[in-house]
Amino acid sequence: MTRSILLLLGAMAAHAAVADTTVFINVNVIPMTSEAVVGAQTVIVKDGLIETIGDVEAVPVPEEAIVVDGTDRYLMPGLAEMHAHVPAAGSADLDRYFALFVANGVTTVRGMLGQRSHLQLRDDLLSGKAFGPRLITSGPSLNGRSVSGAADGARQVREQHSAGYDFLKIHPGLNAAEFAAIADAANELGIPFAGHVPVAIGVGNALASGIATIDHLDGYMAALLPVNFDRSGGYGGFFDVLLAEQVNVDRIGVLATDTARAGTWNVPTQTLIEQLINDVPVSELRNRADMQYMPAATVERWVSAKQGQQAERGFSPEVARKAIEIRRALILALHKAGGRLLLGSDAPQIFNVPGFSLHYELEVLVEISPASPTTSTITASPTSIPAEGSSTSTITVQVKDGDGSNLTVGGDWVELSTNAGTLSAVTDNGDGTYTATLTASTTSISAMITG
Repeated sequence: MTRSILLLLGAMAAHAAVADTTVFINVNVIPMTSEAVVGAQTVIVKDGLIETIGDVEAVPVPEEAIVVDGTDRYLMPGLAEMHAHVPAAGSADLDRYFALFVANGVTTVRGMLGQRSHLQLRDDLLSGKAFGPRLITSGPSLNGRSVSGAADGARQVREQHSAGYDFLKIHPGLNAAEFAAIADAANELGIPFAGHVPVAIGVGNALASGIATIDHLDGYMAALLPVNFDRSGGYGGFFDVLLAEQVNVDRIGVLATDTARAGTWNVPTQTLIEQLINDVPVSELRNRADMQYMPAATVERWVSAKQGQQAERGFSPEVARKAIEIRRALILALHKAGGRLLLGSDAPQIFNVPGFSLHYELEVLVEISPASPTTSTITASPTSIPAEGSSTSTITVQVKDGDGSNLTVGGDWVELSTNAGTLSAVTDNGDGTYTATLTASTTSISAMITG
């Protein structure tokens, strides 16, 4: 299905320093404060800020305003790329990446490999001096090579906090004492720490430490291994995908519940892993339209990375499919358990072009939804209305899973169409049902509602 989406860029720091007023008329608003779509709205944006949101019939349009017709379109807040890698300020790639983010409606970026130049860049973006999305930046990586002992780890935490970084980035290689010292110092100072789960720590201990986000579902595959599994001398591959046939999937529910209880957010970056290990030919990925925005040498490095993964010891298409299946099951279990999920793709990494990749990530998350278009039902009340152009009927969609059981939470994307009369925007009721209003036509005809 295809929908026109207008991403409201007023939230970004890339707005021009002008006093223009822009008005979106008769647009469907996706407020993101509730699981609903508010139809027939007028939104007035002045000086880069939302001034008014109201019914199209009630909100007057200011004179001299720039008017955007929102009919049959959807207006939503800008997207946030919560796992990105930002080049140094002044880098030749920086303008390219930021332009691609903004062009794709990404108005906030969380930089996961910070450096000192990002501190001033963050402020310049916020003030409008620099063009691009808002930047939330980590400090330099804390890993097995950059940290020399527990005392050094705590010292670096204090230095990064004093420098003004927004959070700390954890990478692999830290031993238990180093990680504990970093976590203790960070918690004492109130600076979040996030990223990878070092092998010496494991997901359970990371959750207990207060880690803010776990990225890539790092450590979860290992956490699903049987208790008596011997990993000595073993190799799990990229984020342990080669362990897929060894894990105990029955533990997914418990792990998801533990994560939700801890309050830790997850940034799956599922598109990164799938594009590396799935069976999509490299020729297809190389020639995808968004690759034109990346240097040819970069694309070829990505091709080599995928080819290298496919040639890796222990790798097979069957193992890859199993790993993707398990990771998708983990994401769905986290969602059902009330776990916190953030949108991120790890751009620019393997075939993940800034901005574009976030839409691919969204597509993957939608595919993971248990909703089944085959078993879901559409009903009308009343089932018959006179053809005088004003009578209405409430159309209700009950979303079901593949087994025909009703889903009881919202969040799915439902689209309806009719061959007679007019349909309002679809409202997500948050309980697995979705409603729209059918207004009668002036011609006597049996209306067919599809979705």
